[in-house]
Amino acid sequence: MTWGLATSHVPSIGAAMDHGKTADPYWKPLFDGYAPAREWMAARRPDVAVIVYNDHANALDLDLVPTFAIGTAQRYEVADEGWGRRPVPPVVGSPELSEHLVRSLVDDSFDIATFHRLDVDHGLTVPLSVYCPDPGDAWPCAVVPVLVNVIQYPQPTAARCYALGQAIGRAIRSFPPDLDVAVFGTGGMSHQLAGARAGLINTPFDRKFLAQIETDPSALAALTREEYIAAAGTEGVELIMWLVMRGALDARITRIHETYHVPASNTAAALALFENGVS
Repeated sequence: MTWGLATSHVPSIGAAMDHGKTADPYWKPLFDGYAPAREWMAARRPDVAVIVYNDHANALDLDLVPTFAIGTAQRYEVADEGWGRRPVPPVVGSPELSEHLVRSLVDDSFDIATFHRLDVDHGLTVPLSVYCPDPGDAWPCAVVPVLVNVIQYPQPTAARCYALGQAIGRAIRSFPPDLDVAVFGTGGMSHQLAGARAGLINTPFDRKFLAQIETDPSALAALTREEYIAAAGTEGVELIMWLVMRGALDARITRIHETYHVPASNTAAALALFENGVS
């Protein structure tokens, strides 16, 4: 693995790019914050990106919600989330790596659901756009989608997500072809979309999380789902997906860039980019 990216997947971030609003006063600080990371990543294109995200009841519904799942398809269409598909290319899969991950994770005692057909929503396409804002006719890398249930209670624990990431890291390292692989953890930061605390943003918690995701991920893995929801909001529990990314990387990593912005819509949005190992 070459690097890891943690990024919010707020749908309006994608809409701002799609509609040419990134230089508008509201959005410019957010996208200016992305610029150094984008420049660094553009010079280090991976062969495959393993993208950890959650579906938002677009490809899946609440009748069947797997805790963990992996897409194994050759191609993933962009989901229509109610106002048409985003004007971005379809996503090309990496079936051989997907199937290797499924087999390795099952052998590592993770019960993984598989999707042989899957439309991908903003949870995956917005991080791809954060990484590569101008893909043209095709994204610059293949993708393995890894889905985590952060929608329906009980969500997996932070500890289980961190352990999943460590198992994904072992599986990637054991894959025979010599591929450059990046791992994305998506979602967050603190936000709540409904209920009495709608609009919640907890900047001190977010800042602490941004620091500890590099230096002390075990402390973040020790928090309960209830602690995440209390501190970061019902949707802020998405931060457990960052721990999947972190677990896949080496114990010691190099922070390349981070940015934090409030608000993107009604969400605290952030990006943290890490090179695997120590420079």
